[in-house]
Amino acid sequence: GKGYAWCAAFVHWCLEQAGIKNTVTAWSPSAFNSKNVVYANGTWKKDLKEGDVFTIYYLRLKRIGHTGFVDGRDGKYIITVEGNTNDELSREGDGVYRKRRPLSTIYNISRWE
Repeated sequence: GKGYAWCAAFVHWCLEQAGIKNTVTAWSPSAFNSKNVVYANGTWKKDLKEGDVFTIYYLRLKRIGHTGFVDGRDGKYIITVEGNTNDELSREGDGVYRKRRPLSTIYNISRWE
């Protein structure tokens, strides 16, 4: 509904449109697929692919608080496509944006296939 965060709902909807089964709900922590980890704890487990799902952890929330898709990598940055953000990288935004986020801010990356 209006006023609710929708980054994870965006991830779920996009995966569904691509025919990819997933258990992502409107709650951002559900976007992490622990059965197919690409990046976690600062360590790469697999090669990055477009369409992988990233999450960002917020200490204030004590949980994952934002999610979106990886579109590529540029050195120490991840290029993303994410919903419910804005030009200031907010998790309470106004649209879908392509962003450039420092890898150091990424909590984990997983893959739904």
